[in-house]
Amino acid sequence: MEFLIMNKQEPVNAVDYVRHLLTIHPECAIHVGCDSQNYQKYTVYVTALVFRFPGNGGHVIYRKERVGKIHDLWTKLWGEAERSIQLAELLREQLNVRVKQIELDYNAESRFASHKLLSAASGYVQSLGYEVKAKPEMLVAAWAADVLCH
Repeated sequence: MEFLIMNKQEPVNAVDYVRHLLTIHPECAIHVGCDSQNYQKYTVYVTALVFRFPGNGGHVIYRKERVGKIHDLWTKLWGEAERSIQLAELLREQLNVRVKQIELDYNAESRFASHKLLSAASGYVQSLGYEVKAKPEMLVAAWAADVLCH
């Protein structure tokens, strides 16, 4: 799966890159998140993988994907969870690497539309054995995906 290094736009194979970086920095925690944005004729998904260095910031690689415009909010947001899970599962299967947490760009507050998906998506993520976080908690991978999506 091809990703780009944030700020360099250098392409890397996600599996190879994670393997290499964890060899150098085994103390890193991996956070995964995804965000999406509708444009006039298409939807953009950005899946971000953040290497968190304890007490010393992070490093981001990401994948940007453009698909036909998704008009249904549930479908668009569920696509974010699916992409995050797909990446976490790829790392577990290929490298036996455990993602620290999957970050859902959904809001725990009921006044937001994304709240309607939070219970279902959180349950799905947890059933696969991952820790899940959502807004208003601090979400570094979801934040990175949001920045790169716009």
